[in-house]
Amino acid sequence: MQGDVLTIVFQVAILVFSVVLHELAHGYAASYYGDPTAKLAGRLTMNPVSHIDPFGSIILPAIMAMLPGGVILGWAKPVPYNPYNLKGRFAETVVTGAGIMTNLLLALIFGLILRFGGASLGEGFTSLAVYIVLINLLLAIFNAVPIPPLDGSKVLSTILPFQYRRVLDSLERWGFVILIGFVFFGWQFLSPIIYALFELIVGISIR
Repeated sequence: MQGDVLTIVFQVAILVFSVVLHELAHGYAASYYGDPTAKLAGRLTMNPVSHIDPFGSIILPAIMAMLPGGVILGWAKPVPYNPYNLKGRFAETVVTGAGIMTNLLLALIFGLILRFGGASLGEGFTSLAVYIVLINLLLAIFNAVPIPPLDGSKVLSTILPFQYRRVLDSLERWGFVILIGFVFFGWQFLSPIIYALFELIVGISIR
C-alpha cells in the first residue's frame, strides 16, 4: 500500500513539473514575440505555486492514478497572453503550440537516454525516465487534440479561415464539460498512439 501511495505521489510530481514547463513554454514564446502579459502576471517562474490548478494539477491526477490502468492526466493554470501584442506572421501559432513541443522534447530527451543508457542508468533513474516519457507523451498528444480549450484547438484556430474559427470559438462555452468527458473516455483512443511513440523513441515495448 505504501509503495502504491509513493508511486502516485511520484507520478503526480512528474506531472506537475511537466505541466509547469508546458505553461512556461507558452509564456516565454509569447515574451519572445513581443507580448509581456505573462511576465507582468508573474507567470514566467519555475515556482509551481504560480501555475498549479488545484483540480487539474492535484485532485484529478490523484483520482486518475487510483483508477484501473493507473493513467494520470492534468493541467496547470493557463499562462495568459495577448495575441494583439505578438509580432510575426506565425507568432500566435508558435505560442499556442509551444507547450506541446516542450512536452514532446522532454519525452524525446529522456526516451533517448533510456534507449542508449541501458542498464548503466540504474533502476531508480530508469523508472523516473519511463514515467517522464509516458507522462509527457500523454500531455503532448492530449493537448494536440483540436477540442476547446486544448492547445490543439488554439493552434488550429490560428491557421483556419475566420469563418471556421467562429465554429471552434462557439464550442468554448462547453470546453470544461468536453474536456472532462475526453479525460475519462478518450484514453482508449490515445493509448495506442502513446505506446507506439514510446516504442519508437525508447526501442522497447511496455504493452
